[in-house]
Amino acid sequence: MSTLAEKVQRELILAIENDELVLPTLPEVALRVREAAEDPDISIPALSKVIGNDAAVTARIIKVVNSPLLRSSREIDDLQMAISRLGINYTCNLATGLAMEQMFQATTDVVDRKMREVWNKSTEVAAISHVLCRHYTRLMPDQATLAGLVHQIGILPILTYAEEHSALLADSFSLNYVIDKIHPIVGEKILRAWDFPEAIAAVAGQYTDFQRDSTKADYVDIVQVATLQSYMGTQHPYAQLDWSEIPAFAKLGLDPSELMQEDEDLSAAMDAAMSMLQ
Repeated sequence: MSTLAEKVQRELILAIENDELVLPTLPEVALRVREAAEDPDISIPALSKVIGNDAAVTARIIKVVNSPLLRSSREIDDLQMAISRLGINYTCNLATGLAMEQMFQATTDVVDRKMREVWNKSTEVAAISHVLCRHYTRLMPDQATLAGLVHQIGILPILTYAEEHSALLADSFSLNYVIDKIHPIVGEKILRAWDFPEAIAAVAGQYTDFQRDSTKADYVDIVQVATLQSYMGTQHPYAQLDWSEIPAFAKLGLDPSELMQEDEDLSAAMDAAMSMLQ
């Protein structure tokens, strides 16, 4: 580890411990959707009005409902119909997750590229999580999708820090090292500050702990397997691990060696989920 990486890591951990790290705020539309979701009597027209104030999120939800994975016999072009088709809980989780994209923007080209990269990986992991959840668990696919979309949220404050420290920005090795080491701690802290459910907040902090072994399959397991699968066939360090030693696969009832064999139905579902979120 370089001296710079060591110094930055020390500073960030100290800032976290002293509650001095500036955490990002949840986008306005996500805040309003979360408030609406807490109302047990929320109606579809009322939720449609909340989401409808954000044209980008509205367009994404309509795209999702018309995706090969979820579409019905006829195309839906109206937000209220989309919510009716998806259901209120599913729509709220999806809108919250998709609103996160607004946060992945930066003032410098280097950081902006990195943020694009992080968001693209998050949507890929979210799509795989959605499919794994539907095929191998009884958990909620919308929650799995949300978990995938926010699992790397802890990278944001580190990149914001890098924007203000040119030495770190210029040293990609040190920056990537610090991101790998620190972002799970920061991510869990952010999701807890946003009052995300425990099952989702835990994902950010624990998805890189490949020896973690909970009593039954949960969203951490799903995002863990989805993350590893997203690197399959690459030179990434995750692809070099012995996946048969990772408890999450067994809890989903998956044999890692069988992932290498093409399952056409599963592969088609993965492609559909990817196009749904991109």
